[in-house]
Amino acid sequence: MLERIHLEILHAIKEYGTLTKAADSLHLSQSALSHSIKKLEGQIATAIWEKDGRTLRLTAAGEHIQTLASRVLPQFGHTELILSQIAKGEVGSLRIGMECHPCYQWLLRVIQPYLEQWPDIDIDVKQEFQFGALGALLNYEIDVIITPDPLFKPSIVYIPVFDYEHRLVVAESHPLANHDFVRPEQLSEEVLFSYPVEPQRLDIFSQFLNPAQCSVKKHKTIETTEIMLQMVATGRGVCALPGWLVDEYSKSMAIKSIRFGEQGIGKQIFVGIRREEQQIGYLNGFIAQAKSTK
Repeated sequence: MLERIHLEILHAIKEYGTLTKAADSLHLSQSALSHSIKKLEGQIATAIWEKDGRTLRLTAAGEHIQTLASRVLPQFGHTELILSQIAKGEVGSLRIGMECHPCYQWLLRVIQPYLEQWPDIDIDVKQEFQFGALGALLNYEIDVIITPDPLFKPSIVYIPVFDYEHRLVVAESHPLANHDFVRPEQLSEEVLFSYPVEPQRLDIFSQFLNPAQCSVKKHKTIETTEIMLQMVATGRGVCALPGWLVDEYSKSMAIKSIRFGEQGIGKQIFVGIRREEQQIGYLNGFIAQAKSTK
């Protein structure tokens, strides 16, 4: 009764809004598209869409089918890509979604030796999924997610690959620069720079300031690590970054990192993959390389 073509039609209608554009996107005639849907409507005894001038509006039944299409069609596409690669003698491709701004420098150190070990694998790093890559992984838009803050789902497996300490970054001339650690109340007059992320997802707030009922004087967002650290180095404010990243930049910039409290904030970088793909060799090869790269 319900076939793949119906899913593709409803998905196209939702995306393009008109019968003409939907038919063009599927390389079908309008009559063939309409006939397919009318046949389905007859089988299920309910309307799939309603016409509003030149625009089509999905009914409740149509919306339900379209929701199914948004979940199933990406899986069809992913499986067909793998089958095509097998038929052509290709091994596969690895699409990596980044959910961690500063992890990109670490990832570069992972990719180089990985490509040498897996010469038949193509890699694509997709940063447009910053802080929203889980949905892309579930929808088969990417194959791997890199994140320090996993959101656990039954269909996703997260493997910890790298331990690090999250630290406060200040200018070498800052009054806190010579301290072994910083207390929450000592940041009350500071300007905090961070990536453009919701404060509740920032460890400096969730694990350090908020539990102590403290805050900063002002919170400003900056998209690039280099600009953020230049602002810190010139004494314009402070930021919080992985200690390993600060160690690299401190070789050429007048900055220093300090522990958050006496115990510090310990973090991990995780690689997330779909549970059903745990046995794929090149995915396991990537995870092994990630674990060995510090």
